[in-house]
Amino acid sequence: MKKTALIMAGGKGERFWPKSRQSLPKQFLSLTNDGKTMIQLTVERILPLVSLEDIYIATNTTYKHLVLEQLPGLPEENILCEPVGRNTAPCIGLGAVHIQHKYEDAVMIVLPSDHLIKYNDIFTETLSNACEVAEIESNLVTIGITPNYPETGYGYIKADNHRPLKKTFAVDRFVEKPDFNLAKTYVESGDYYWNSGMFIWKLSSILENMKNFMSDTYNGLMHIQSAIGTDEEDCVLKDIFPGFVSDSIDYGIMEKASGIYLIPGNFGWDDVGSWLAVERVKGSDVSENTLTGNVIALNTSHCTIEGRDRLIAALGLKDLIIVDTDDALLIADKNSAGDIKKILSVLRETNREKYL
Repeated sequence: MKKTALIMAGGKGERFWPKSRQSLPKQFLSLTNDGKTMIQLTVERILPLVSLEDIYIATNTTYKHLVLEQLPGLPEENILCEPVGRNTAPCIGLGAVHIQHKYEDAVMIVLPSDHLIKYNDIFTETLSNACEVAEIESNLVTIGITPNYPETGYGYIKADNHRPLKKTFAVDRFVEKPDFNLAKTYVESGDYYWNSGMFIWKLSSILENMKNFMSDTYNGLMHIQSAIGTDEEDCVLKDIFPGFVSDSIDYGIMEKASGIYLIPGNFGWDDVGSWLAVERVKGSDVSENTLTGNVIALNTSHCTIEGRDRLIAALGLKDLIIVDTDDALLIADKNSAGDIKKILSVLRETNREKYL
C-alpha cells in the first residue's frame, strides 16, 4: 500500500526554556552537532519509506513559516494548521482525513517531530515491519522502546511476548507513568516497553476506531474532510476543531481498541524531554561535562552548559544546567530539570510574557 506520514510539530517544548520559546520551539531547534533541526532530522529519516509529497506536518499557524523555511520542497498544502491544540487524537484525525482526501486508503505513519534516533537503518527496518503488520486486517501498531533503566517519566506498554506476529507482539495493556519501584519491576519482567508515541495503521483502520470510540470527533472530522479543497475549508476547520474534546490517541483509542500490536524499537531512541537529554545526545568530556559555545570549565563536573559567543566561565560547579540566551539565563540543579515549566508559570503570573 501507499505509505504516508504525519509528523506532529505543534508542541511548545517548554522544558527546553530558555532556548525553546513560543516563537521558536524545540522541534525547530538544532540540538545535535550536525546543525540540523529536530524536524529536519525527523523528515530525513522517514524519506527512505515515504516520499516528501506524502509527508504531512501537523502544527499551528504560528509555526507554518518555520515549516516552510526548514522543509523546502514540502508541498504547502501538506502543512496542517490546527486552530488550537487539542492533544494527539484530534491532531491525528485531522491528518487522517486530509490524507484520505488524497488517497482512498493508505498506511499512515505517525511520528513526533522532536525525537532523536541514533540508528536510522534499524529505525527504517522497524517501521517497514510495522507497515506490513498494519496492512493486515485493521491492526493498529505502535513502537515500544525496549527499556534499559526504570524511567518514571514515560508511560509503559505491556506486550504479550507469547503471541508474536511478524516480529510484533499483541498489546496487553497501556499503563500510566509508574513510580520507581514499579518501573523497576516493569523493566525486570521483560514484558514492558516505553511508550514512544509512534503509531502505524491504515487510514481506514484508525478512522473506523475513531468512529467507534470517539464518535463526536469522528463526525466533526467528516465535516472538515468534506470542506477540504473548497473556499470554506478554513472556516469549517476553525468552527469545528476547537470543539473537539482534548484527548490523547492513547486514551481515546489505543486503550479501548482491539487488534493492537507492538514492535520493539531498538534503534537508539531519545525523546529529548529535557535538558538532561543533551548529555545523552552530544556526549560528555572526561569531567562528565557537556559544553557548547564559548565555555571555560575549571574544577567543574557533571554539568551541561549551553552558551553562545559570550564567555561563560564555570568554576567549582557540579550537577548544574546553565543555558545562556540573548535575554535570559537559566541556572538549574539537574535534579530540577523536570520543573522548568514552573519558571514559565511565574513568568506568566508576573506579566513577563516577552520571555516565554
